[in-house]
Amino acid sequence: MARARIADDIGTAAVRAALAEGATRDKTATAVRYSLQLLSEQAEGNTVEVRVPPFGAVQAIEGPRHTRGTPPNVVEMNAATWLALATARESWNDAVAAGRVAASGQRADLREYLPALAATIGV
Repeated sequence: MARARIADDIGTAAVRAALAEGATRDKTATAVRYSLQLLSEQAEGNTVEVRVPPFGAVQAIEGPRHTRGTPPNVVEMNAATWLALATARESWNDAVAAGRVAASGQRADLREYLPALAATIGV
C-alpha cells in the first residue's frame, strides 16, 4: 500500500518549522518526508536511493533499476543536512566536501535536482 501524499501546505509549513530554532521531531520528520516525496515526484526513477535516517528514504532518478539487495547508488545524510540542501541553504559540493553526505555509486549526485526541489518548496 502506498503512503499517503503529504499535502503541499502541510509540507511547506513543516519545512519552515523544521528550519526554525528548536524544531520538534514530528515537524522535522514531516519536513523530511515531504521533501523526499517531492524529490521522488520530480526525479522519478529507481536508480538512486536517498536515505535520511530515521525519517525516510526514497528511490529516485531515471536509469537502470536494481531489484535485489543494496542499491548500487546510495545517498545518505542526516535531516539537518538534507533540509539545508533541499531548501538551497547549503550547496551539494559544500556538504559533500564537509563529509555531511555519504554518496556511493556513479549516479549518486543530486546536484542537478536540488534547485528545482528548493524552488518547489519555496521556503
